[in-house]
Amino acid sequence: MNSNDFVSRYGPVALVTGASSGIGQSFAEQLAAMGLDVVLVARRESLLEELASRLRAEHGVEVTVCSADLAEVAATASILDATSGLGIGLVVSNAGYGFKGEHSAMDPAELADMVTVNCTTPMLLTRGFIPRLRARGRGGIIVTSSIEALLGCPYSTAYSSSKAFLNSLGEGLWGELTPEGIDVLTICPGATDTEALRGSGIDPATMNNVMSPDEVVTLTLDNIDNGPTLFPSDHHKAVFDQLLSIPRRDALTAMARGMKVNSVQPN
Repeated sequence: MNSNDFVSRYGPVALVTGASSGIGQSFAEQLAAMGLDVVLVARRESLLEELASRLRAEHGVEVTVCSADLAEVAATASILDATSGLGIGLVVSNAGYGFKGEHSAMDPAELADMVTVNCTTPMLLTRGFIPRLRARGRGGIIVTSSIEALLGCPYSTAYSSSKAFLNSLGEGLWGELTPEGIDVLTICPGATDTEALRGSGIDPATMNNVMSPDEVVTLTLDNIDNGPTLFPSDHHKAVFDQLLSIPRRDALTAMARGMKVNSVQPN
């Protein structure tokens, strides 16, 4: 659909969590370029303010900065309160992160925070915005999951589990809401050139089939009404399809060996 149709259907305001970098930042940039006002949500307020200033200058849109730590359960209520007067027609629940390594070596508090950010906050955020979208009779929800949601990935156990939760959440919401004119799309990117990937000590230049955040977001917005699930990377979807075509215990054994050797899996 063209920009005018997109704004009419999903505007006038889009909310994006995890907007300070990576895929979330690209969502904010591309939505602003289409003419939507945006609400930027993340922890790092200074980065949000920099992005907000640039979007206002480049696209002439209204930008609201909402600094929040999504590892705190109360953050969702704060976001809902801060946006109560805005006409949000698109909710992009993008914030998330993970850890690689042996599950028993993970810090319990860090695991709990990750599950809150990856699972609890999207669940509560969508629950809070659905009545507003229903009152409009149209709108959309985008949930950022991962290709790792398709299999319990050894040495990425908690992360892949949290993303499997998101796939189920998105599929259930798609079934509930599409008859009411509310589109729901869960995206499962493979390896993407983001801050999270580089923060893991991985140089994307040394990897094959790494997508840019802009590529992932463009495909997502082009397919927002083609849910319930989108796999932006044909390559990584094919890898997981091959794994899932063999007995599951063999797939898990092969993946565990690969993770031990390479310590690299798509985020």
